Amino acid sequence: VHMRDPNNQLHIIKNLKIAVNNIITHPPQPGAIRKLLHDVVSVSQPAEGLVANVITAGDYDLNISATTPWFESYRECFLQSMPASDHEFLNHYVACMLVVSSSEPDPVEQFLKLSQEQHRIQHSSEYSYPKWFIPNTLKYYVLLHDVSTGEEQRADSIYEEMKQRYGTQGCYLLKINSRVSNRGADEQIPDPWSQYLQKSTIQNQDSYEDYTVSNKNTDHLISDGIDSEIKDGLSNNFKTHPLQLDHPSGSLDNTDYMKASTSLQDSKKSNSGTPHGACLTLTDHDRIRQFIQEFTFRGLLPHIEKTIRQLNDQLISRKGLSRSLFTATKKWFSGSKVPEKSINELKNTSGLLYPPEAPELQIRKMADLCFLVQHYELAYSCYHTAKKDFLNDQAMLYAAGALEMAAVSAFLQPGAPRPYPAHYMETAIQTYRDICKNMVLAERCVLLSAEILKSQSKYSEAAALLIRLTSEDSDLRSALLLEQAAHCFINMKSPMVRKFAFHMILAGHRFSKAGQKKHALRCYCQAMQVYKGKGWSLAEDHINFTIGRQSFTLRQLDNAVSAFRHILINDSKQPPAQQGAFLREYLYVYKNATQLSPDAPLPQLPLPYINSSATRVFFGHDRRPAEGEKQAATHISLDQEYDSESSQQWKELEEQVVSVINKGTIPPNFQPTQFCLNRYSDNSKFPLAVVEEPITVEVSFRNPLKVPLLLTDLSLLWKFQPKDFSVKHDGETKEQGMCDEDMVGTEAIAEFLINSEETKVARLKLFPHQTGELHILGVVYNLGSVQGAVSLDGIDPSIGLQTGKFVSNGLSVRGRQDLEIQGPRLNNTKEEKTSIKYGPDRRLDPIITEEMPLLEVFFINFPTGLLCGEIRKAYVEFVNVSKCPLTALKVVSKHPEFFTFGGNTAVLTPLSPSASENCSAYKTVVTDPTSVRTALLSSASSADFGVGTGGSPEVIQVPLPDAVLLPGASVQLPMWLRGPDEEGVHEINFLFYYESIKKHSKMCHRVLRHTAVICTSRSLHIRATVCRSNALGDEEGRGDNMLLFVDVENINTSETGVKEFHIVQVSSNSKHWKLQKSVNISGDKDTKLASRERAKLCFKAVRCKNSEENYTFADIVFGNEQIISSTSPCADFFFQSLSSEFKRTHVQSHTHASQRAVKQSFDETVRLIQRCSEVDLNIVVLWKAYVVEDNKQLILEGQHHVALNTIGKEAFSFPQKQ
Repeated sequence: VHMRDPNNQLHIIKNLKIAVNNIITHPPQPGAIRKLLHDVVSVSQPAEGLVANVITAGDYDLNISATTPWFESYRECFLQSMPASDHEFLNHYVACMLVVSSSEPDPVEQFLKLSQEQHRIQHSSEYSYPKWFIPNTLKYYVLLHDVSTGEEQRADSIYEEMKQRYGTQGCYLLKINSRVSNRGADEQIPDPWSQYLQKSTIQNQDSYEDYTVSNKNTDHLISDGIDSEIKDGLSNNFKTHPLQLDHPSGSLDNTDYMKASTSLQDSKKSNSGTPHGACLTLTDHDRIRQFIQEFTFRGLLPHIEKTIRQLNDQLISRKGLSRSLFTATKKWFSGSKVPEKSINELKNTSGLLYPPEAPELQIRKMADLCFLVQHYELAYSCYHTAKKDFLNDQAMLYAAGALEMAAVSAFLQPGAPRPYPAHYMETAIQTYRDICKNMVLAERCVLLSAEILKSQSKYSEAAALLIRLTSEDSDLRSALLLEQAAHCFINMKSPMVRKFAFHMILAGHRFSKAGQKKHALRCYCQAMQVYKGKGWSLAEDHINFTIGRQSFTLRQLDNAVSAFRHILINDSKQPPAQQGAFLREYLYVYKNATQLSPDAPLPQLPLPYINSSATRVFFGHDRRPAEGEKQAATHISLDQEYDSESSQQWKELEEQVVSVINKGTIPPNFQPTQFCLNRYSDNSKFPLAVVEEPITVEVSFRNPLKVPLLLTDLSLLWKFQPKDFSVKHDGETKEQGMCDEDMVGTEAIAEFLINSEETKVARLKLFPHQTGELHILGVVYNLGSVQGAVSLDGIDPSIGLQTGKFVSNGLSVRGRQDLEIQGPRLNNTKEEKTSIKYGPDRRLDPIITEEMPLLEVFFINFPTGLLCGEIRKAYVEFVNVSKCPLTALKVVSKHPEFFTFGGNTAVLTPLSPSASENCSAYKTVVTDPTSVRTALLSSASSADFGVGTGGSPEVIQVPLPDAVLLPGASVQLPMWLRGPDEEGVHEINFLFYYESIKKHSKMCHRVLRHTAVICTSRSLHIRATVCRSNALGDEEGRGDNMLLFVDVENINTSETGVKEFHIVQVSSNSKHWKLQKSVNISGDKDTKLASRERAKLCFKAVRCKNSEENYTFADIVFGNEQIISSTSPCADFFFQSLSSEFKRTHVQSHTHASQRAVKQSFDETVRLIQRCSEVDLNIVVLWKAYVVEDNKQLILEGQHHVALNTIGKEAFSFPQKQ
């Protein structure tokens, strides 16, 4: 399209657009415009599945939408819906189309009426709207002919008459609807308007966003709200705007608003469901294009060209006058101009200052016309001239308008002959906002300037400009401008990521206040990419909380739950009250989400934290408490701390007894018994549990919040696969949800309260009733908060009632947490060392085996303190509490010399504790006074006391009657204890081993642990030597006599209340030697030793008869009672000391073996002398100690052992005195 400028130069117009609107005589209402803008933004959302731009800035990879169609729609709608103003002419009408149908009885008469009506609207004072560009408005007469219904001949004749009346340039015959409307479903007709109609990506508006209004004004040919636009003078664009308000000519008053306006939602429905242009053929399309071209080329552009020439002539004549003359002329032309005002008053008014015919307005009118036809250079010149005049007159509204358009014209000039005058825009914006108080015009200025600055990559200046216009009067405008400012920050050469995020947050907040929930949510989500994981916990909490709230409002419940979950699992710095509010919001949202899908699997709950690796699993019943004198075996419990050294000792004891049972070898499938599994134990194998015995799982919970959490109905979640291990077939897997209590019983904790920031363990039990494979998956519970409580330290149990009511009020949700335990890192092979691999942890996957016997052990009258060497008699009760008989009961200990159940002679001692009260632990007989200090002989075999049978001395058979303990049966056996020889605190481990009569494939045996803690204090220290004697006569005449010297010292310090020790008997045990008599010089019948006193004793020893099998026991009694040393318990402890002495000497001889092997130079004589010096004589010193305790005198008994191996070499009781 081209036209000639005032200098007669050809000027080309590109992409000329023409807006055709219906005449409406009322200006649009501001409220309706705001509503329209709200709807335009609301329905314009990012397309589903749209791939966002990934912007990398420093450490950030941000997904940001490349375009903002909602802002572009808003900008377009805002500019189109601006009402016409008197200080500018851009929105004033330049021409008027008068359209009459050819079916009218008298079309020419109708044209006359329409022309008169237009003239009345334009020139009558009755109408102030719409605005017209010039008084002599171009009128273009269009006769519309419907081909399908009208008579073409009549239409042509009327058109001929019109051409004679209005001229060929002023009228047109438009023929349409060449096709008869056919409603047949088979015919597919393309919709010519579809690409120009407003499209919404949102297919359903939620009720809270619903601003539905209806529109009935759609029965005109070119309906209200449809623009006809021309591109390149050829294409015809029709755009539907649902409210007429988006055009300057649109009009709605407040009473008509709900009736006459249509929402974008209705527009969308009508657009998607109603076909347009169904009667138009392609020929009709061409006719419409031809019609617009004719109107433009022959009517509109010549009219504009003529108007510009007239206005230019006025401008030239004005330039020729002097300033004084022009001022006079202005006063003469202005006529009834308002009186001049002071400068301050002028600055504070935006009212009309010039009459319509004022010369300054004519310049502005010419500038606007030049701008509309793209003659930007001439437009700039006129705007510049007008600006000076307006500023001189202090007409600030007019001056701001001229500055604004001068800046835009300068930017749009081809070839950019001058730089963009940004300061013009700055001044215009400031004037509109501060002086004229017109935010609509200021906003238009900002929108235009920001786009210009962005096109020049001046993002920083554009952002500052956009931010400056944000204010409290319009949340929607502020939100859109803040969002655009954020995009400016991220599009800079060096992206300002944190400024982008901060302004997106501000935009989201304003969108939320404007009711644009979806846009608010989108802004917060985009900002979250920057704040997430940077340690800005308060900012993250705020964003997540807002995302949760907005998502919930939009019924995006999964997103809402996820956002609130993040608030709760972050290391929150919020005060308790705020955390409590977050928790309540989460519970409320979560409850709504679960109610929508009640049949969905239980979801994962974020609170409380579970330390999965700290999970402990205990197999078996809790140990019984002590009852009076009865003390249950300590065994193992969850209250005990794990000790790796102790665990290794128990493992070695078990291996020792299993090795003895299996003739010295450990079976390849041996699995050490582990009662309690934790992070330190070996969990690589599936643990074994016994059917009908509880499995206790200790779960460690931590409440990270500063408000208490209440868990109700807390239990374990598991799955079970029944298997009969005696039959080779697999069962089906059962989950807790579909199984019954016949398979696995589950114990639930009704209420479990975790106070603020507390770590607390819960012990949950399962009771397997069938054999099979059990997998413990996690925990399931109801999560709730305690009403009105911030902290409940020392909470009263009665709070449970209030809590129960609170939970029933609804603020509690059911969910689960899985126990996922990572196994130990593997570090054996080279591949494992060079990569990160973890082994299995199977503590939560026990195998439930068949029924096994279950032993309980009780200790009666078991002491906690002893003197070194003291003998004390206690009783042990063995109870079989299972339904299976128990056999092969053994006990193993690293300290077998500490206790004995007695040898074969033990049946001679009383069996019940009551029968032995105040009696000696030894077997005694009253002696004849004549036999004092003379040896009383007896003999015993070591086999009677379990020594020399080839078994391990640490593994002791428990002498059960018939070697079986039946279900429910119990038996009490005596147990003699001897205080260890070293003073101090001793932990002595007993491991009881037993088996079932029925052999099982999975579990062969069971064990029970007991740790006895004994505190020993010093008693006696004994030294002894033996030497040959030829002076003493030999009654048997063999000449083998020896003298035995025994030195006894009381090293007790009386701290334990010991008054004195009495030596009551000295016995010898040997296969080769025996004591014959005492040869003491002292005449004391009893040897008494007070603290630190010593006694020296001398005895004659003679050789025994040749009896290699049995040991000869010779007792020399210092009182009137003989302790028979060849019976239990004296002989037991003697033989045990013998085996421990043998172990010590065996180790020593083993270490010196290599040295002896080197020295081969010993001659036979030296060896002979050594053999002659060897002696095998063992001494047992038996004593009584008189102790005062609680003003009562007690008598304690004990024995010390001395082993004499070499003649002339001094021997000591263990340990040697320091």
